[in-house]
Amino acid sequence: MNASRFVCSEGCDFSALLDEVVYRCARCGGLLQVAHDPAWIAQRSGAEWRALFEARAGAVRGVHASGVWRHKEWILPDLPEEDVISLGEGRTPLQPLPRMARAMGLGELHLKQCGISATGSFKDLGMTVLVSQVRHMRRIGRKVRAVACASTGDTSAALAAYCAAAEIPSVVILPRAKISVSQLVQPIANGAVVLSLDTDFDGCMQIVQALTADPTLYLANSMNPLRLEGQKSVALEIGHQLVWEAPDWIVIPGGNLGNVTALGMGLKLLRDAGLIDRLPRIAVAQAARASPLVRAFRTGFVDLSPIAAEPTLASAIQIGNPVSIRRAVRVLQAFGGVAEEATEEELANAAARADLEGAFADPHTGVALAVTARLAARKVIAPGSRVVVVSTAHGFKFPDFKVRYHQRALEGVDSHHANAPVELPAEVGAVREALARILDRPRSIG
Repeated sequence: MNASRFVCSEGCDFSALLDEVVYRCARCGGLLQVAHDPAWIAQRSGAEWRALFEARAGAVRGVHASGVWRHKEWILPDLPEEDVISLGEGRTPLQPLPRMARAMGLGELHLKQCGISATGSFKDLGMTVLVSQVRHMRRIGRKVRAVACASTGDTSAALAAYCAAAEIPSVVILPRAKISVSQLVQPIANGAVVLSLDTDFDGCMQIVQALTADPTLYLANSMNPLRLEGQKSVALEIGHQLVWEAPDWIVIPGGNLGNVTALGMGLKLLRDAGLIDRLPRIAVAQAARASPLVRAFRTGFVDLSPIAAEPTLASAIQIGNPVSIRRAVRVLQAFGGVAEEATEEELANAAARADLEGAFADPHTGVALAVTARLAARKVIAPGSRVVVVSTAHGFKFPDFKVRYHQRALEGVDSHHANAPVELPAEVGAVREALARILDRPRSIG
């Protein structure tokens, strides 16, 4: 059928079939994207697409039980269903944070909890698509020995899990001593070949790109556009969960910036297909110690130079040379977007504030929430706005960050919401006295 092809994201007249091993334009060297035949999308009206996707929302088994694959016609329409590898990804909740919204002067603040997923991060959304396509390629005779990625943790976990389910070997290259133990153990547990290198993410990325020049080692990083096809389902789910009314703003953490690109793709598809009638604005949130896009934004995108990223609690976005920066710039320009940064103290306290409303926010979500607060305080995000913050991973992946916050042991961070255990003798009187003192004390998340 060939309803979808790889094309050059820079506009060159280049295309390739999805079962070809190709990551860059053969003419200009630019990154690729998946282009869907406009006639394929136009075969249904917006109302018909909405009805189809809503009808599948109740599926409990099979391909459509996935939040990604229930939109299969917009993801990989040519892929045979028998090649789909799904671990039940997507369908993640949109959690309201009403107290934080009031504190920021917003009308609504929602947390899109992408970390409530098979491996605990939004990377599952892209990996189900990439690994399913590789499974299909192997079935039709393409020689793919293994799938490989560089990672600061979440990509490697998703790759290892989906490859394990598909019985495909996986190779992950990690920066030594720069990811949490939880993130390190996930690919180990799922049987990946784990290579821990004495470098940072950018160094790992250089090495994996060199290795995957061998076409039998398939690249799984976000410069592979198949990943973005799955990740764009975040936008599709947000549209559905807000009953096809676009929010005013979506704030998303940015590292390698593939997720920003995917978010823009999904929102534009919703608008062009007639499911929503306007586009929200997008804010990309970066840690101040690793903020190449923020620096580029402040120059009007004249200077896109990489930087040397410094260590940050938001380790998964400690990236100074993001592969998708040019694509992300185009998204911000198209969506009236902004890029803003958060300090280590701001991100830690913002995550803890969200936890007081029932979340368990990772540091990257803390970055996005802190940036939301900054933009609301400056009225860049207007009072009364409806805002969705994309939470990219689960806080369970960062136990040391959470424990040290409440122990007041994070360097340079004044833990405003620390809640250490109260140590008492095993006496009823002492416990009663402590409870009377604590429960009568006013508490605030402000």
